[in-house]
Amino acid sequence: MSDQEIISPIKVAPGKRYFVDGSGTPVFWLGDTQWELFRLFDVDQALKILQDRRSKGFNVILIMLLGVETGRVLPDQPTSYSNLEGENPWLGGDPLRPNELYFRHVDEMIRLGELTGQTFVVGIYHQWHSEVITLNNARHWARWVARRYRDAPNLIWSMYPQARETYAPVCRELAAGLLEGDGGRHLICVHPDPSVASSSFLHEEPWLAFNMIQTCISFDQIYSSVTADYMRKPIKPVVMAEGGYEGLEFDRLQTPHDIRKQAYWTQLAGGHHVYGHNEAWATPSKWQEWLHSPGAEQLKVFRSVFTSLDGWWDLIPDQSLFLSGEGSGYSLNTAARSAAGRWLLAYLSEPSSVILRPQVLSAEGGCRATWINPMDGERLDAGAVDRVMNQKYSTPPGWEDALILIEVVD
Repeated sequence: MSDQEIISPIKVAPGKRYFVDGSGTPVFWLGDTQWELFRLFDVDQALKILQDRRSKGFNVILIMLLGVETGRVLPDQPTSYSNLEGENPWLGGDPLRPNELYFRHVDEMIRLGELTGQTFVVGIYHQWHSEVITLNNARHWARWVARRYRDAPNLIWSMYPQARETYAPVCRELAAGLLEGDGGRHLICVHPDPSVASSSFLHEEPWLAFNMIQTCISFDQIYSSVTADYMRKPIKPVVMAEGGYEGLEFDRLQTPHDIRKQAYWTQLAGGHHVYGHNEAWATPSKWQEWLHSPGAEQLKVFRSVFTSLDGWWDLIPDQSLFLSGEGSGYSLNTAARSAAGRWLLAYLSEPSSVILRPQVLSAEGGCRATWINPMDGERLDAGAVDRVMNQKYSTPPGWEDALILIEVVD
């Protein structure tokens, strides 16, 4: 997509597992968290960030409409809602009195998203706002926001409550206001903060288009959390919205290797992934430094691996493909297969040996295996495969992690 083409709205596919664009074409969701984009960046800076993310394959950006209350997370910094021009979102701190000058800047940013092919997941509420956005005004506030942006094609609405039943009433009021404001033109989701999954207290809400998960730095929970939501009824897409950020977060360092683990665990469990860098919200003024972090760069390989697979959108998570070597915790190995039996893909998160069962593959044609380095995309031929025989594979020397792809070849 060029920078002058307009994006079409994302919808949930009929099978409820993945997303499609306006023409019904499957959309590979690769998200990034830019929580402060509306509040702390000017138009020129935002354009550079969005263009960079587009060049790396990101097509979904998570943003807080009001920005981050930094002081709540980093006590040495002040809490403020004001943007670069000193404008607050509400006059007198009242959600029923939106500040036109603040939202004119948001208007420009949303337009930039359209022009750079980015879908914005916009959070209109955070549990930090519970004293000002209440059951008495939540619907009115949400209605105003949705009405203002009802014609923007690149938006999804979100909210950030704690994953507790006590927050369900305000979420329902916000959702009702959003639906009244835009007539249901945009999807609605809930990003729990803290706790793990929106499904834990809102899964059966008819307005909840898909589930979101937040594990923070406990990202060894990703595979089990995504799997649990993947198995729920009614079926809804699952987005791993916030795991461990690249960089130092809460005294834990997430390396590019950790970033890759999270992405492949998510996708091979049947979910959709969102990346983040800690400095993007903690020190947004250093954006020119974190913009080119290696973890973000390496997700180009992640995207290309999956989108090159025929029918990637219908992949079936299948740990039974491992006869041995599945691993666990932060060393978990994961696998999935094509619904049509054309390929299987296993991710070895650490140097290890596994035995795979290729018998699930189609009996038509021969099979061939290929190693793929998740760090740089290097491919090595791993030879022909006899599908009736279990196959042993060991990570190539010097690789931190590895993908083994077995495909049917005509």
